[in-house]
Amino acid sequence: MKMIATTAYRPNGITDQNAAQAAQDLGIPFVVRNKRSIEKLHAEEKADVLVAARERLEFYPLGETEPFFFHPSSSAFRTKRPIHQDPLIEVSGIAAGDSFVDCTLGMASDAIVVSQFVGAGGSVTGCESNPAFAYIIGKGLKEYTAMPHLVEAMRRIEVVSGDSVDYLASLPDNAVDVIYMDPMFTNEISESSNFRPVRTAADTGQLTKRWVDEAVRSAKKSVVLKAHFRSVDFEAFGFNRRVRPNTKFHYGVIDCRNK
Repeated sequence: MKMIATTAYRPNGITDQNAAQAAQDLGIPFVVRNKRSIEKLHAEEKADVLVAARERLEFYPLGETEPFFFHPSSSAFRTKRPIHQDPLIEVSGIAAGDSFVDCTLGMASDAIVVSQFVGAGGSVTGCESNPAFAYIIGKGLKEYTAMPHLVEAMRRIEVVSGDSVDYLASLPDNAVDVIYMDPMFTNEISESSNFRPVRTAADTGQLTKRWVDEAVRSAKKSVVLKAHFRSVDFEAFGFNRRVRPNTKFHYGVIDCRNK
């Protein structure tokens, strides 16, 4: 699908500059807004629209009028609880100073929680296959300041724009302590309402044997899967399911320490 970059409805020098920079970074056309609505831009340009608004980047897939934009989402409250009790931290076996790869970055909520936990001595990398999402999330992680307790954790996250299986395949054996995958949209359990407008543009690729094999090869400690409680992927791909009563999703773990 074609994508263009443009400015806010009433642009200023900053939105002009940010839109032009986004167009250059993503290799897409910059289109002058001329006070056109999103609907009119979609109709005339026949393209997804990336908008440099006054305070954030917004992405409008063709036919959608509600935007996707960066927000820390569930990490905002998860990091205010005892973080060592967060379900992802508990099941993964991750420790302070460890490395972590999030194969399905999404809104980066899980990556932010893990980054907060592993601290400055650790590392967190997130893969996002949609280039617009990767760009918006990457910018948000580097520039968002509304939640000061998360700023350092967000800044530490490295965003990789590309397919996570290819990224894992590029890693040496046992390169990362914990690898995490949350294939989204199968049963529509995304925690963030920001994703609802962009389901049609999101990568709906589901778990494969190659994906799991590359993760197991690359992980030192564990590979963690998050999926709907009805999912058969846990058993199909060898994950030890951790049942969470009265929740819509479960975690599954492959212990890689004795492979």
